Amino acid sequence: MESNNSLEQILQDGKLYRHVNSLIVAHLRDNNLNQAASAVASATMTPMNVEAPPNKLLELVAKGVAVEKDETLRVAGRILLICAPGDLVKHSVNDTKGPSKNIPKHESRHISEHKNVARCARFSPDGRFLATGSADTSIKLLEMEKVKQMMQPDARDAPVRPVIRTFYDHQQPINDLDFHPQNTVLISGAKDRTIKFFDFSKTVAKRAFRVIQDTHNVRSVSFHPSGDYLLAGKNGVPERQLVGTDHQIPHLYDINTFKCYLPPNFQEMGVNGAINQVRYSSTGGMYVTASKDGSIRLWDGVTASCVRSIDGAHGAAEATSANFTKDQRYVLSSGKDSSVKLWEVGTGRLVKQYLGATHTQLRCQAVFNDTEEFVLSIDESLNEIVAWDAPTTEKVARWPSNHNGAPRWLEHSPVEATFVSCGIDRSIRFFSS
Repeated sequence: MESNNSLEQILQDGKLYRHVNSLIVAHLRDNNLNQAASAVASATMTPMNVEAPPNKLLELVAKGVAVEKDETLRVAGRILLICAPGDLVKHSVNDTKGPSKNIPKHESRHISEHKNVARCARFSPDGRFLATGSADTSIKLLEMEKVKQMMQPDARDAPVRPVIRTFYDHQQPINDLDFHPQNTVLISGAKDRTIKFFDFSKTVAKRAFRVIQDTHNVRSVSFHPSGDYLLAGKNGVPERQLVGTDHQIPHLYDINTFKCYLPPNFQEMGVNGAINQVRYSSTGGMYVTASKDGSIRLWDGVTASCVRSIDGAHGAAEATSANFTKDQRYVLSSGKDSSVKLWEVGTGRLVKQYLGATHTQLRCQAVFNDTEEFVLSIDESLNEIVAWDAPTTEKVARWPSNHNGAPRWLEHSPVEATFVSCGIDRSIRFFSS
């Protein structure tokens, strides 16, 4: 009996191999790769004229990738919620042993300027590009290699122009930006209720090649790590005919179909405040929102349902930013209560607070440096950039922002010890050690 089962398995495997070989040969042949098709056909004893539906191989691979991705995200999203605090190796930000580290002194330089308030900035995932958005409705794209050239002593002798693209397609101020994780696509969310897609590989393109028309002010945008979806955080009350509720929830869009997905339990959430910021975790298994009602909320990246709400995370003050650590175990948030806080994802427990910087007026950001050893934020009252040792919470540095007025946005490079600030004085400043 066992021998029969073994033989049957061998026959099934052989049939599968022949089917796969046939699809490969047909795919190569139909795409005019005849030499490669002939080589595979000869090696696998597959007829060159084998019949297969057009693009069948691509269709099957796409389906397989989608299933694999979906399963990965489900596991990633749930493991964070079921693990107890001691189940995983502690992340460095939660290790308070030893003295605080010294952060190198950072020097700043003016690298660009808008015609109105510089409102937001975002680095590309590889750190090669920086995009900035303004109240003047423009978006500037800077090449970081050229920015670094500006910092060289001899740069004044041969002026370097780091801005390589400027986009004009919004009617109202830009709120947020993000880069596609794989392609040369930049998205923007603005007060004109649109999300726009710009292809920055085209040197002459000034306008968006795709547009999502939303119903209200788009305050924040974030690409899924796969690049297939994006999140939009909104202001105001969504129209009833669109979502059937008055609640303030993030909108999840499929960028291929523009279909909008809403949480299954949104009518029961009781969410009251507009969203200031939305950000995906590194795997896309979860995303986080910071809201005007002072709450931080964690969402399942697959089902789009709210899985944890940290109500009053910043008291009655607005929660202005929220970001995951790289290992997705913690969320760093800032608020208009002049506090920066670190939360444990699995329990919603407050782990650390970073105090001593005043921010009560602007939509201030708190960010990790590229190694997550330090936390950076803004002191509005003193017009300074403040740095804390992430594990010990000790304040280790203060630098003048050199803006005329406090900066309103801070963004750190994901790959190196550099960051930028955006000011109400219209300028963009680059900080490097």
